[in-house]
Amino acid sequence: MKFKRKLLVPVVSAFMAVSLMAGCSSNGGNSGNSGNSGSGETANGNAESNNGNKPASVYELGKEQLDFTLYGHYDWYTMPEWGGDITSTWIRDTKKVNVKPIHSGGAAPQKLNTMIATGDLPDAIWLERSDVEKLRSADLLVPFDDYLDKYPNLKKWLGEEGINMLRSEDGKLYQFPNWYTKQPNGNAGYVVNKKIYAELGSPKLETTDDLYNYLKLVKEKYPNVVPYEPHLAKDGQGIDVLYSAFKENDQKFPGMRAVPNGDQLTSIFLDPEYREAMQYTSKLFREKLITQDALTQTIDQITEKVMTGRVAVFASASPTEIAMQAHAELVKNDPEAGYFMIWPIHKEGLDKNKIFPGTYGMLGWNVTVITKAAKNPEAIFAFYDWLTGPEGQSALMWGPPGIYWDGVEADGETPKFTEKYTSEAGEMAKLQAITTNLNWVGNTVFIDTTKAEFESKLPVEQQNWATRYQREITWKTQSNATEFINIDPQPETEEGIIRQRIEDLYVEMRAKALFAKSDEEVLAILDQAQKDAVEAGYDKLLAFKTKKWQENLAKMQQ
Repeated sequence: MKFKRKLLVPVVSAFMAVSLMAGCSSNGGNSGNSGNSGSGETANGNAESNNGNKPASVYELGKEQLDFTLYGHYDWYTMPEWGGDITSTWIRDTKKVNVKPIHSGGAAPQKLNTMIATGDLPDAIWLERSDVEKLRSADLLVPFDDYLDKYPNLKKWLGEEGINMLRSEDGKLYQFPNWYTKQPNGNAGYVVNKKIYAELGSPKLETTDDLYNYLKLVKEKYPNVVPYEPHLAKDGQGIDVLYSAFKENDQKFPGMRAVPNGDQLTSIFLDPEYREAMQYTSKLFREKLITQDALTQTIDQITEKVMTGRVAVFASASPTEIAMQAHAELVKNDPEAGYFMIWPIHKEGLDKNKIFPGTYGMLGWNVTVITKAAKNPEAIFAFYDWLTGPEGQSALMWGPPGIYWDGVEADGETPKFTEKYTSEAGEMAKLQAITTNLNWVGNTVFIDTTKAEFESKLPVEQQNWATRYQREITWKTQSNATEFINIDPQPETEEGIIRQRIEDLYVEMRAKALFAKSDEEVLAILDQAQKDAVEAGYDKLLAFKTKKWQENLAKMQQ
């Protein structure tokens, strides 16, 4: 899942001349001293001259009421009630912004298609980058180029390189990124139940053999505990994390449904390490070391198990979100309880420092677009630009000013944290569990740098649980996947149709392999999947993705 998923979620790369040229026709990419690059229209439609460095008038957040609708284009996403927590309430009251949600009802593709067909569009849509072109080519989106110099946070924190990588074929920018970054980030990895681990003698937990033996011991000694919890296995999650244990410099590949070999992307079904990983995973499942409802369980069910300490090892693309809340609750009643993170598991013989259970990318996770249905698109952009800036991000991450932070440091940006930041960490974690689903334009560098710098000065027992392990483990064990962004074809194209076939086939294969009765059956399932994939046009899709990948590499080398 994209938790950021977020939170699962998300890069260092330099994209130079080619991507810069893509934006040459757009004033929004101009970093010169011409002031506002727009037409000189204000948010109210009143034309003003734009002479020299003097920008046209900007929309002043909080001066008048701003109401707009937002559709989160995901089956799983239900936006928390705006005004239902202290942060969104503060934004609503002080900035006069009211975000009205439109939900997918668990049928996101159908919902979006209906909105496009009927012309009944929301003001803004939060979605994957791969879905933007469908809307842009239908002339349904508002370009942001005229706003970039007037509202400077996106330009400052993402930079010209990132902005130009997001431009569409017409050279214009239509996407506001979420969890974009210029440095490593991410949360993927393994969380271990502290009390169970100690009671079992704190055995070595480094290799795949160590993990297998530990999970067997858990099953024997704790019959009511899930040995290995893979989060939403139907989306990969903890299953993909296990694949990373068998392949150095991995984890980019499951989501691509392809594996790099030299300068080509090749079949994941034939990848020796993937085949071995699926055998290992199937073995864990057969022996009931993995939760048996791995493919059907809900987020609520997963959260309940982790929160009550009935999980020995919890792995996913972002286990920290649930684990940090669970840790805070469990230690209230028992100081010896809670969770900790371990260095990623690796197969014996591999370099543990080349094992990457997760990835990060310069452009982060997903994006927000503003549609032409919006009555005041500039005002909406102004809100998002504020939200991605220091004050907006501080509010979303640590609540409104006056509680966990109050005022800023001399730089005018870094929040001054209060005593409650540490003394009420559990309450703050509860708030963050809500506001993470309201952070559609996460600024990774600001958030990570701010909290890491502050937390590093605290005693270990006072450090935020998630931040500590991000600094010590997860940020060091996520690989840079920027070169593989935007390599998927558009859904309506021949390659896009093939991609959907391969996606369906892959998901079916993974489920069958998980339920296989033997290692031999796992290999037979993978062999059949390869045969079916080739018949479905897999080679054509791999060639398309390879071409896009090589184009990305060329941009990055300039």
